[in-house]
Amino acid sequence: MIKLKNILVLLFIFLGLNQGFSQAYKFKTTGLSVSVKSPNGKFGDWSELKPVSIVVNLDTKKNRIAIYSEVIQLFEIVEYSPVEESKTDLIYGFVCKDNSGEDCTLSFITRKNQKNRQQLYVKYADRVLAYNIVTFE
Repeated sequence: MIKLKNILVLLFIFLGLNQGFSQAYKFKTTGLSVSVKSPNGKFGDWSELKPVSIVVNLDTKKNRIAIYSEVIQLFEIVEYSPVEESKTDLIYGFVCKDNSGEDCTLSFITRKNQKNRQQLYVKYADRVLAYNIVTFE
């Protein structure tokens, strides 16, 4: 009986710690710019920054990123990339599949030399969407 109690206590501790490492982060977009790959294989110029106010949710417990635009964009996190840090940037990258099954990468970037401005890049083989974001309380 004591062994069973000890096993249950350890199980609850393990499950509690496991839940403690999973978190959800919310952001709000303030602007959107797009670049499209041309037939020569190079990405074109960025579009003019368009003001947008969209909620973005990063949920590591569900391995999902959601962008609540007019058409909801859901991304299943397939792989968590190692954090990259340089003098100018801090990058959290994710290899994902969107809700139509298309492969893409999402990167949350903090621009250190730009007063810690935050951006979210959604990169597909033929296009890149760049959102300016702020933390949403």
